Amino acid sequence: MIQGTSSSAGKTTLVTALCRIFTEKGFSVAPFKAQNMSNYAYKGKKFEISRAQAVQALASRIEISPDLNPILLKPLGDYRSSVFLRGKFYKKMHADDYYKKFIQKNGMKTVLRSFNTLEKNHDLIIIEGAGSPVEINLTKYDIANMKLAEKTKSPVILITDIERGGSFGSIVGTMSLLEKKHQRLIKGFVFNKFRGDLDILKPGFRKLKQNTGKPVFGTIPLTKFLLPEEDSITSNSKQLALNRQNLKKIDSEIEKLSKVVKSSLNIRAIEKFLL
Repeated sequence: MIQGTSSSAGKTTLVTALCRIFTEKGFSVAPFKAQNMSNYAYKGKKFEISRAQAVQALASRIEISPDLNPILLKPLGDYRSSVFLRGKFYKKMHADDYYKKFIQKNGMKTVLRSFNTLEKNHDLIIIEGAGSPVEINLTKYDIANMKLAEKTKSPVILITDIERGGSFGSIVGTMSLLEKKHQRLIKGFVFNKFRGDLDILKPGFRKLKQNTGKPVFGTIPLTKFLLPEEDSITSNSKQLALNRQNLKKIDSEIEKLSKVVKSSLNIRAIEKFLL
């Protein structure tokens, strides 16, 4: 499972790359994101899921299905969203009702139903978390991060965006706010969007290992890829439409991304934990 120290840390990018890397190693791979909030959806035959999971399915060379993103929230404003369950419109809900009524009663059941379906048909499921796993105000309603990792017995890699600054503090802070049982699920860290001399970071990596007991799996360089992104404040979500006309371009970009990530990270160490 890939979790981040914040939104836009690089979770989607890393999951997409790992899906292609392990697919090319001969594994049957499926991406999975329990809950995604996005106004940019992929519309299949009678279903809608987040566009990011559709791209990750292309990276995995599998059919795009509603189980890849069982809960999709399309924001309407004023803390209201259109809620889609397994690709089908469910209802419009206020955030308060969604968290306190739906999530508390049926959220995890809905998520695990889809996860179990995928697990039966694939060797490896690479889960993408949402936001940060230590949003204290939302922890008890969070079905996309540590509770899901615990339920599915998934090891976790934590990714951080070093271009924003404060990456080391973000990692240590995230670790310190996690429960001990969830700290144990984290196997290591990835730094994303780095530009400069890697040797400058090595003392920081050693200090991070001393403070957390966890290794750094590598550093992904700041690179631009022409791939559809989520509609966050840091992305150009309309960069490349996910349609049949662009499929070859998207696949080519996934190939470039996977090569960059493969050359930047210790894939053998990651594989040891994932499989």
